[in-house]
Amino acid sequence: MFGRRRKKRNEETDRTETRAPREGAAGAVSFGNEVEPGERGAEPVKEADRHRATGPWDAGEDAPEMKRMDLGGMRVPMEQGTEVQVNVAQDGQGKQKIIGVTLVRGKSALQVQPFAAPKSSGMWDEMREELREQVVKQGGKAEEHEGTFGPELKALVPVPGRTTEDGKQLAQRVRFIGVDGPRWVLRGVIRGEGAAKPEMMAEVEKLFSDIIVVRGDQPSPPGELLQITVPKQIQEQMAKAAQARAAQQTEARRTAAQQGGTGTSPNGAAPRGPGGASPNGSSAS
Repeated sequence: MFGRRRKKRNEETDRTETRAPREGAAGAVSFGNEVEPGERGAEPVKEADRHRATGPWDAGEDAPEMKRMDLGGMRVPMEQGTEVQVNVAQDGQGKQKIIGVTLVRGKSALQVQPFAAPKSSGMWDEMREELREQVVKQGGKAEEHEGTFGPELKALVPVPGRTTEDGKQLAQRVRFIGVDGPRWVLRGVIRGEGAAKPEMMAEVEKLFSDIIVVRGDQPSPPGELLQITVPKQIQEQMAKAAQARAAQQTEARRTAAQQGGTGTSPNGAAPRGPGGASPNGSSAS
């Protein structure tokens, strides 16, 4: 009852054909029921599918038509007023690696990451438990709630280096959402108003549900981040933004030195979005 509609195939490849037996080393072999190259068998219907009746979507399903940015492992909605930011981190060799994408809308931020998963459901359950342990280890609190996409975590996460006037640790509200799909799991982290104000939650959830995950046929161990690729135009914008930040930091250090100060000015670093992501310098439209 939780089946998902698959994309309609071309009529020519969809109809049943009768093929002549092919002679081979093992004798006559019938290819009347062979699978066309590149096709996969139907994915098993899973209990978790009911949590994404209106998305997020698999690349093989009939997702609603809209403008999306192709990022390889997923396609994210490009709505007016939504900024797409690419999250990067340095690997063990000091090279930058894309680890996710953040969609910023107003004062809300949604970071999304697609992971490979087994055909059976349950990986989001494991992820939630790991996230809960991480939050508690940092001194925060996390409680499980039933949300739009099924079980989610609502957490209070300490903000490093931020305290109140009387010395109490400041914390921010964060929602951890996720869904199991066909051999993938999509995880989302909501910060800002989308995690705290009910009237903004639905807006951020709509962004999450409009995402299409492109799992691909390549073998990947469960839990491995699906490859995220950035269009050339966005790469150029990211490079320019990095150059601008470097120039701003250099100028700030020079100004501080001239004034006899030490260290870097508080304004020496470029502002970042609510998701702590590296901005691409443009708003999606």
